[in-house]
Amino acid sequence: MLAADPGASIASIAAEAGVDRRTVYRRFASREELLAAVYAARLEAIERAIEEARLREAPVAVALHRYVENIIAVNRTWPVDLARMLADDAVRARRDASIREVDTFLRRATDEGVLRPDAPEGWAGALLPQLMHLASRQMPHLTAARAADLVVDTLLRGLGANRGGDGLGSGTGPYIRSSPPE
Repeated sequence: MLAADPGASIASIAAEAGVDRRTVYRRFASREELLAAVYAARLEAIERAIEEARLREAPVAVALHRYVENIIAVNRTWPVDLARMLADDAVRARRDASIREVDTFLRRATDEGVLRPDAPEGWAGALLPQLMHLASRQMPHLTAARAADLVVDTLLRGLGANRGGDGLGSGTGPYIRSSPPE
């Protein structure tokens, strides 16, 4: 409900959950406390997703797929935006640590030749969350694993170091044409 309507009242949340609003208030003293609990749960799920992907030690392709699949699952389970909580310094620090961990992994992917070294600095780190968000929200019919397949394929075909043979980037392949098709 909060993802669909960030202004949803405690009473409407309680009704949707099938409980009395007093039950919600026994657990959460205020709407802000409820929101903080939701955001904390999402942040914990993100941190767990990163840890389970083993970004530092698993082979890059394996770690990338695990990470993407895990984050898509988090986005679907906790479809709320953390931006509202970033005023809290502790939350911002945890979020920034997660971003640094992923950025370090993406540099590793570039160093190991999985991502193109000629992409602008930070491009993969900006693109990947957008692709995951798109797959999470716009492709709900896909399982998290299948959505991860799509995201990883899209990322690697667009930023992948091995682009040979498919015409991507050459202006002559099936995706980019130098002249209109006949």
